[in-house]
Amino acid sequence: MLGFLLARAGVDVMVLEKHKDFFRDFRGDTIHPSTLGLMDELGLLEEFLREPHSELRQITAHFGDQIMHIADFSHVPVKCKFIALVPQWDFLNFLCRHARNYPQFHLRMETEVTDLLIENERVVGVKAITPHGPLNVRADLVVGADGRSSTVRARAGLEVIDLGAPIDVLWFRLPKQPDDPPQAFGFVGAGQFMVLIDRGEYWQSAYVIRKGSFEEKRTRGLEEFRADITRCTPFLGRRVNEIKNWEDVKLLSVKVDHLRKWHREGLLCIGDSAHAMSPVGGVGINLAIQDAVATANLLAEKLRAGQINEAELGRVQLRREKPARLTQRVQVFLHKHLLERIFDSPEPIPPPLLMRLFETFPRLRSLPARMVGIGFRPEHIK
Repeated sequence: MLGFLLARAGVDVMVLEKHKDFFRDFRGDTIHPSTLGLMDELGLLEEFLREPHSELRQITAHFGDQIMHIADFSHVPVKCKFIALVPQWDFLNFLCRHARNYPQFHLRMETEVTDLLIENERVVGVKAITPHGPLNVRADLVVGADGRSSTVRARAGLEVIDLGAPIDVLWFRLPKQPDDPPQAFGFVGAGQFMVLIDRGEYWQSAYVIRKGSFEEKRTRGLEEFRADITRCTPFLGRRVNEIKNWEDVKLLSVKVDHLRKWHREGLLCIGDSAHAMSPVGGVGINLAIQDAVATANLLAEKLRAGQINEAELGRVQLRREKPARLTQRVQVFLHKHLLERIFDSPEPIPPPLLMRLFETFPRLRSLPARMVGIGFRPEHIK
């Protein structure tokens, strides 16, 4: 997204992607109203919504037999009053197709950054490996957008503040049937929590576990794991037998952390490399895109003039740090006061008071909808 916006502003930019394509099956697919608004500002919304997608207009959760309505996007002050569920590889390919309309945009696939080029304490580029051998790329600015396990931030020596995350997530596919219940934010069982994402013909399933407990589940065996899923989501029934072996289950090790300083001379981190988010709320990709928009708005003119300095990079952190930190605080609160309560309970917990208030007073549902759908500081494209 940042490469697209900078190229659109006349800045020569190269995006390095270590894989040969964008296909990662077990990623979140939520494109929130704030991001859909940016597509509209770029004049691309109508075309984007012609891509195969489904629309989530309310967020619900199942607490045993009770269905709680948590968020309703119908009152959120945006054009698109829904979350679009689009496979992330389709979204990235869509952005790349349009970015390539600008001659300043360059994308190199199968190019993995391994280190930084540093001269006189300034980052002046990166070292990478490709199928054809090593590659050095020099640049006025290096942007680390390489996620929660960022090579760029590690090589830059930037200090990471770990907020801790008591959860990991197990991803897997399960077949979908026509009489299944509609997509829900979560299914709460006895000591269990699970999210099902509608992928049309199948459910992309996220089974939330205590941090570090995956090996314990493997030791108990696959049959017991299937039984756990059935207890949490009984309607899935025998479909859990589609999990044939542990290779069908992918572990996401959840991190919630942030950099004390997002930058140094010649380098800036954004997205999860600057502030790794929990999957709670599915807001990570949308916060990262907001970072990209702010970065382009603040730095494009300086980059065109070749006058970028560290003070300019600090302006990006100054603008984007607070919304990221506030979102992380909400996620950490939900980890502690909801997910840990669920894990500690031998039976399904009752819906928390706040959720019961949302059920009693429907207009209150616009508050979590606004926080999830728009966030604390939405950005707009200049």
